[in-house]
Amino acid sequence: MPGAIPNPLRNFLDRRLPRVAGPSVLVLFGVTGDLARKKLLPAIYDLANRGLLPPGFGLVGVARRDWQDEDFARLAHDAVREHARTPFREDVWRQLSEGVRYVQGELHDDAVFDQLARTVRELDTQRGTGGNYAFYLSLPPKLFPTVVTQLKRSGLADSDGDAWRRVIIEKPFGHDLQSAQELNAVVDDVFPPSAVFRIDHYLGKETVQNIMALRFANTLFEPLWNRNYVDHVQITMAEDIGVGGRAGYYDGIGAARDVIQNHLLQLLALVAMEEPVSFTADAIRAEKEKALSAVTLPSDLATGTARGQYAGGWQGGARVSGYLEEDGIPSDSITETYAAMRLGVNTRRWAGVPFYLRTGKRLGRRVTEVALVFQRAPHQVFSQTDVEDLGQNALVLRIQPDEGVTLRFGSKVPGAAMEVRDVTMDFAYGQSFTESSPEAYERLILDVLIGDPPLFPRQQEVELSWKILDPIEEFWAKNGRPEAYSAGTWGPSSGHELLGRDGRQWRRP
Repeated sequence: MPGAIPNPLRNFLDRRLPRVAGPSVLVLFGVTGDLARKKLLPAIYDLANRGLLPPGFGLVGVARRDWQDEDFARLAHDAVREHARTPFREDVWRQLSEGVRYVQGELHDDAVFDQLARTVRELDTQRGTGGNYAFYLSLPPKLFPTVVTQLKRSGLADSDGDAWRRVIIEKPFGHDLQSAQELNAVVDDVFPPSAVFRIDHYLGKETVQNIMALRFANTLFEPLWNRNYVDHVQITMAEDIGVGGRAGYYDGIGAARDVIQNHLLQLLALVAMEEPVSFTADAIRAEKEKALSAVTLPSDLATGTARGQYAGGWQGGARVSGYLEEDGIPSDSITETYAAMRLGVNTRRWAGVPFYLRTGKRLGRRVTEVALVFQRAPHQVFSQTDVEDLGQNALVLRIQPDEGVTLRFGSKVPGAAMEVRDVTMDFAYGQSFTESSPEAYERLILDVLIGDPPLFPRQQEVELSWKILDPIEEFWAKNGRPEAYSAGTWGPSSGHELLGRDGRQWRRP
């Protein structure tokens, strides 16, 4: 259309033309784990079902179980049947399963990786996968160095000609700054930075990507997105479940390392960053890194942070166990299941605006949201009784489970009296679009196979996040046990006091 203004977000966020992966092999380490069964294998099928994987695609599972190719194919089939987002189609599965292979053995065994090398090269010949390999490490972090070193020894990490090699690393990226740097040194010795994809599945969610669209594709919000209008920002990830079968991983890690270091600090970066000069991966990362480098800690960590551990209680009408009563949890564990903190962002845009982050298990309900709470009107012409129940305006970005955006503002109540009450305007993805949102792992796996990296944090972001969290973790380690809170509530009293001292309170999602 003549005179039309190009939308700079279109290439990154809209992408009306489907992107299809080229010929490639995805090698999945840890195929028998919950992540592979519930998320990764269904996502691969959903991509195939949407026509986004080529006929020349191979999937190789690596694990210790004494299986044959058909055993792994059966596991994948059952996982797809149970967890796939799109309908099961026999013809799609048949084509996908023809490229399924399995390699059995221990990860420290050279013979396993020699067999893996032969398997992927056979797929190059049989399926035309072109020598393009992506290695997905769905494994405990302690095994990453072993696998990466074996990939180098066996020659699997060496690209030939135009073929590519990529490695996908699941969080956590270390457990502190030092271990993150050590892990990166191992990976950098084998793969160039452009071939390393650090998966944070939250960045694949449509609603997280919509933060950039909301800010930079609209003139309505960006002028208000600063200290002149925003009173504070709340970022919440609440779960109503306990640790369940993750006790072995979770204990000693805790809520802050598990969620705040990656998910919530990434959300903070997207909210606080300046507009990038373009929507390329490097430009977006540069602005996120600037935002993270400007984060400041509370002057007093005792009053500026809170941690808790859930005790037994009632949730959903059922009695649930406390953290110390869960299978596999030591009775003297001081691992926190609730963490909250007040951070600042020392930039011209955000100076003086507190960012409150919280996460926890066994809270009131499952919800993830970002709320920008605006300042009160500087001059209130209404009488106090007219607006006694009126809260502050708020823009709430709902990440899950009811994806959308809510705007809260005051409106007159119908009638003769001048009474103002809070009302909400609501946008819901499910009601506004006929297209269903793909799962985060669909988007991220496709981006890896295509080589599109905007949604993957690079090492600098990881290190900046640990620099924020490490001093808090060190302070907590020296200051006794986390405060107990009853399951089904919204956390310990110290979490509420974190805002209460500032004359604020947490939103009730």
